Amino acid sequence: MPGPSLVLILNCGSSSLKFSAIDPADGAEFLYGQAEALGTSAARLKWRQHNEEGDEQLSPTDDCESIIEALVGRFAESWSHLRERLMAIGHRVVHGGEHFADSALINTKVLSAIRNCCELAPLHNPAALQGIQASLTAFPQLPQVAVFDTAFHQSMPDYAYLYALPYSLYRDHHIRRYGMHGSSHRSIAERGAQLLKTPTDKVNIISAHLGNGASICAIKGGQSLDTSMGLTPLEGLVMGSRCGDLDPGLLLHLGEALDYSLAELELLLNRKSGLLGISELSNDCRELEEAMAKGHAGARLALNIFCYRLAKYIAAYTVPLKRLDALVFTGGIGENSSWVRRKTIDWLSPLGYQLDAERNEKIRFGAEGRISRIGTPDIFVIPTREDWVIARDTARLAAKAQ
Repeated sequence: MPGPSLVLILNCGSSSLKFSAIDPADGAEFLYGQAEALGTSAARLKWRQHNEEGDEQLSPTDDCESIIEALVGRFAESWSHLRERLMAIGHRVVHGGEHFADSALINTKVLSAIRNCCELAPLHNPAALQGIQASLTAFPQLPQVAVFDTAFHQSMPDYAYLYALPYSLYRDHHIRRYGMHGSSHRSIAERGAQLLKTPTDKVNIISAHLGNGASICAIKGGQSLDTSMGLTPLEGLVMGSRCGDLDPGLLLHLGEALDYSLAELELLLNRKSGLLGISELSNDCRELEEAMAKGHAGARLALNIFCYRLAKYIAAYTVPLKRLDALVFTGGIGENSSWVRRKTIDWLSPLGYQLDAERNEKIRFGAEGRISRIGTPDIFVIPTREDWVIARDTARLAAKAQ
């Protein structure tokens, strides 16, 4: 029986929990699962382990804590062969503020810092804390590591992360841009460098992580130079149910003219806007593309706005990089939607971008490769492996703890 060599990764969100068991040495996945639609009657738990798969109904009352308790039971029984191979547990945490420029072994100080960042990521950090506490109870003997989405972006220069607000707000209250999806953008920088046969510390990439949450990152010399998300995950691109960039005066207008409360504004911006708000149909890109094909005007408008905003950011991020080696699409939409990629690149044709139509249609659903025409600026699709980044960081810090 092999010794401990796997990292259990837990990614707790406001309505989902993803988990996997990864070998940090080569990225091999031995277990993957997801509990989705938590808190609703549609809540389900799906998993696969080697050739076995499971799909079962969950209770609307199930949350991250109860699901982790159920997973512990499975590790004690049907997954006992994996339980014996676990060396550590890694937790994805969205917001670490300025506290963390790297991942960290979890202790009371780290937990306190994560808690202090809850107001900056209200949909994510509280859920992550719940998952961490449940995991500490369930696996008390294993080292546990927090891997922060914001850590990768701590390399941004002050002219990129500061808002044009009174400096005292930054000095006294740490109001600044932080960015998210750091593990994904870091994964793309490393894999992109391999495909380009360039050292990571020499590669310049624009990474577009497109999913229900979406962000873009200008990566220079393998490090984050600028990114579209800000103090919170609301800034930047249009997302599934988040608005992205807007005029701050709009919020004042909604409060004064339409009597919106702070709670109503938070709900509007985080949960009722984006693709969902524009289309008045869905936050799911797949559903919108299907509806657009059937003539749904709202779906077409939502997707057009999504691609237009994305293209503007890509064009803007060529400025700080000066030299660009590749544009990379990743994330659920970026990896799978050939329509979104084609529409976005259409907007960028003045910069010389051209798609290979056949390759754009072919490279989807886990495939990787170049989708641009030969002789034009490089465009790649690269499936994100943020889970592998989390596993490697967890193994590195767990080794130091022993």
